[in-house]
Amino acid sequence: MTEAPLVQGWCPGALRPMLSGDGYVVRVRPRLGRLSADQAAGVAALALAHGNGLIDLSARANVQLRGVRADSHAPLIAGLRALGLIDDSVAQESRRNIVVQPFWGDSDPTLAIAADLTAALAAPDAPDLPGKFGFAVDCGLRRVLDGTAADIRLARQGDQLVLRAEGSLRAKVVSPDTAAAEALALARWFLAMGGVAQGRGRMAALMARGVALPEGFTLETSAQAYNAAPGACAQGQLVGFEFGQMQVETLAALSRLGALRVTPWRMLLIEGATQAPALPGVITDPASPLLRVIACTGAPGCTQALQPTRALARALAPHLSAPLHVSGCAKGCAHPGPAPLTLTATVEGFALIRDGTAADMPLSTHSMADLIARPDILTE
Repeated sequence: MTEAPLVQGWCPGALRPMLSGDGYVVRVRPRLGRLSADQAAGVAALALAHGNGLIDLSARANVQLRGVRADSHAPLIAGLRALGLIDDSVAQESRRNIVVQPFWGDSDPTLAIAADLTAALAAPDAPDLPGKFGFAVDCGLRRVLDGTAADIRLARQGDQLVLRAEGSLRAKVVSPDTAAAEALALARWFLAMGGVAQGRGRMAALMARGVALPEGFTLETSAQAYNAAPGACAQGQLVGFEFGQMQVETLAALSRLGALRVTPWRMLLIEGATQAPALPGVITDPASPLLRVIACTGAPGCTQALQPTRALARALAPHLSAPLHVSGCAKGCAHPGPAPLTLTATVEGFALIRDGTAADMPLSTHSMADLIARPDILTE
């Protein structure tokens, strides 16, 4: 038997943290997806002083400080504000839900478009969007964010920049100068077409209702797959972490190597690094089995989780030939989309789901002990 999880309808932020089993989760949204070396060092120091020393990377390219105490929240915010990482209000923080593709360079318009969009979302007349509603700016030489959750996408299609609504492959051609304004116009259209009910709503759900897009969305596009892996790239070194989590000491050490670009793959890109860092807890091998598993905090760290998750994911990782998502409840926070294999915690054990989400109908249910003893259950 499964228990329905509580759906908050919003994501934790810095100004509005969310209580979990190990304290408050404070989510920091780096501006333009980047932490300077000083900011990264400062975040590490603040996480040590006001949290439990654990830092998560989220699927929306954010940095989460765990275990924050109620009496530490105010001084933590003061410290983050001094680092330039805090918005003026909860509303501005919630709207600034932008994923920036990390492989930007000086020759592409990614940063300029992201900066324009950030400013537009902070304006007094910005649309009042649901808390989970987000934007993706993917205007580098290659599209890499099609697999990342977003509602409105600005991306490169051949030699053109296009605007696309999630749930539709029809796009509108835009320019670097008009991209942000066009994205905000599409967000206002989403609201006008009834995309929000009881404070919640996503673009894909509106598209699924058969609502026709506004004029100008005439270009047919196609999704592009991208699989991120640790290693060298033109901008530096991409490194991973077990379950996207690190100790504060790790972030402090990485900050000494350069500025850090935060990615939606729970990895960090170390700007300008020419060698992979040899640091405890940092994954530099693209063949590491731990890169094939995604697992949320699980019990007892999350009050909604019905079982521990990460010990099971760690045990199963060496036996996998396809990615596995282990979720502590049916919300599937760590990986909201479908996965080849999913194990969703239930009161009795874990429900096995193929090619679906954590909330989909399971094929069977197994105990943690059986899954560890017989990992072939996943492939039967």
